[in-house]
Amino acid sequence: MSGESPTDAGFADPDADRDGLQGPGPDERERPSGRRSAEGVRVDPEAEASHPERRTTISALVKHEPGVLAEVAGLVSRRRFDIDSLTVGPTTNPETARMTLTIEEPEPGVRQVEKQLEKLVPVISVRELDRDAVRRELAVLKVHDDDPAAVEAVAEMFDARTLDAEPGTVTVEVTGSSAEVDRAIEAFQRFGVRELTRTGTAALARGTEWTTDAEESRYERQRSDAASAGSTPTTEGARAHTDDD
Repeated sequence: MSGESPTDAGFADPDADRDGLQGPGPDERERPSGRRSAEGVRVDPEAEASHPERRTTISALVKHEPGVLAEVAGLVSRRRFDIDSLTVGPTTNPETARMTLTIEEPEPGVRQVEKQLEKLVPVISVRELDRDAVRRELAVLKVHDDDPAAVEAVAEMFDARTLDAEPGTVTVEVTGSSAEVDRAIEAFQRFGVRELTRTGTAALARGTEWTTDAEESRYERQRSDAASAGSTPTTEGARAHTDDD
């Protein structure tokens, strides 16, 4: 036994092939840095560094099918993203819908929201909108109407539309940017707001810029098809188009 090597004695050579596979030993393997969250998710050290939070809007073009909203909501819940609002609605293509998320996260968190959304199967395209994007929000308020003239004056100040008027209450609709809606609600508080409901933000890119790349690609295909057929693309033509984007 004294003249035998570990290999001769039946011990495996640590530098030998492991079942024919080359690779580093257990002590030589790279190990990811950072800690894990309470849910067992690896936390990126960069994400834990000090970054100022910022408010931004992300637009996601998704397949218009059951369960998409629940899937996105589940992702938000699991990852604990700070979502201020989430809206969803149809587009010119009946096979797709647009989700608009208003979030307040540090820079790494914003990038993570985009990356995680892109991993979902029903999501076609994701994009953070520029600061000058067109954003609108709607709020419906039921206000005490003890001073009708003053309530009407505030409504005119914010271009609010009266939806219902009964003895003692008036229901108004306010639309505008999130900040404008905030100011309108604050102004109506002086009369007492009995009830309030508010949508999230709906947003589109400004001017000729497309909100998502997938929509631009689809429109260009539609224009090319229309040119070949000797016609002009229209919204109704877009609705009739059945290509999977």
